[in-house]
Amino acid sequence: MKNICKNTYLAADFGGGSGRIIAGFLHQGKLELEEVHRFPNRQVKLGNHIYWDFPALFEDMKTGLKLAVQKGYAVKGIGIDTWGVDFGLIDKHGNLLGNPVCYRDARTDGIPAEVFKTLDEQQHYADTGIQVMAINTLFQLYSMKLNQEVQLDVARQLLFMPDLFSYFLTGVANNEYCIASTSELLDARRRNWSTSTIRTLGLPEHLFGEIIFPGTIRGTLKEDIARETGLGSVDVIAVGSHDTASAVAAVPATEYPIAFL
Repeated sequence: MKNICKNTYLAADFGGGSGRIIAGFLHQGKLELEEVHRFPNRQVKLGNHIYWDFPALFEDMKTGLKLAVQKGYAVKGIGIDTWGVDFGLIDKHGNLLGNPVCYRDARTDGIPAEVFKTLDEQQHYADTGIQVMAINTLFQLYSMKLNQEVQLDVARQLLFMPDLFSYFLTGVANNEYCIASTSELLDARRRNWSTSTIRTLGLPEHLFGEIIFPGTIRGTLKEDIARETGLGSVDVIAVGSHDTASAVAAVPATEYPIAFL
């Protein structure tokens, strides 16, 4: 196989309808991409909410990592990107408190109007620089606060979807900047959390962890994951982990400026 012994990086790309593990490596000076594994991503209606089946997605990702080993790829690193705004909460023991709720859930209906009874909308936009949308993380969290959800009381940290996958691969919890920017909770100028927004809305400040940037090594595969997948000690590397950010970064445009709306 031509991929044997090549330095390969694996991309775990999760979209709203499917996920895939893609191997990338240089062959005769050109980047080649090969699909290792593809799997569905389902939204599950359970009780009053629509959830993502995170345990199934994590298992599918591990299957893709195992297949990469079986196919002979010499894996040097793993990057993960997903859709934006959604998140999981982990407790003080590192356990996931519940399946992440899907942004298509109705829990944020009418919530922006409630938020802007407290925040000045124009100043908020000037601070965060992101379009106000009811699906954004800010409104999901404020809905949880209004409904006095227990998860919000006992959670130790908030992890966006790519952060969550990375955490359960490495045991290291951090928040990648590009995905955090979909939350409507970042200060666009300081490139860090908007503490004024978080405090004004009465959200738990300790949920918002260290911001890291693309190119940072997030952590190394935990021993059990390294053993189960057969990959050994491999780094998980932060990419532009909102899928749109990764797509923009991949555009081969070097001579002329481009804009994305």
